[in-house]
Amino acid sequence: MFNEICIYEAKIEKQEEIEALMKEVAEFYMTQPGVIDVKYIKRTHRQKDFNAVKAGEPPIRLTRQVGKITYMLYLVLEDAEAHGRLAVVGFEKFYKRWNRCLITMPKIYLGENIV
Repeated sequence: MFNEICIYEAKIEKQEEIEALMKEVAEFYMTQPGVIDVKYIKRTHRQKDFNAVKAGEPPIRLTRQVGKITYMLYLVLEDAEAHGRLAVVGFEKFYKRWNRCLITMPKIYLGENIV
């Protein structure tokens, strides 16, 4: 399996637009060969601190967004070749619309499963 984890920082005023785009992209990606799973995640919680983690306290829900909204993509594919094919069609079809919503370029992490 091959994975992509992508971190997006979006403009607050583009929240509805980017979330609708994420649904569209996820549906499109799931129809592409080699794609196993697509999940878009919105950052809604944070840890209080390390001691709270050690004590087993639940995370704290974010009550407001300051300057940006953080989203994550978790994408699972059969192999790196499938990722390459998907990147080309995804870029051609969605890049301009993504770019309008983002504050900075996304952080993209790629890798293979260990377990």
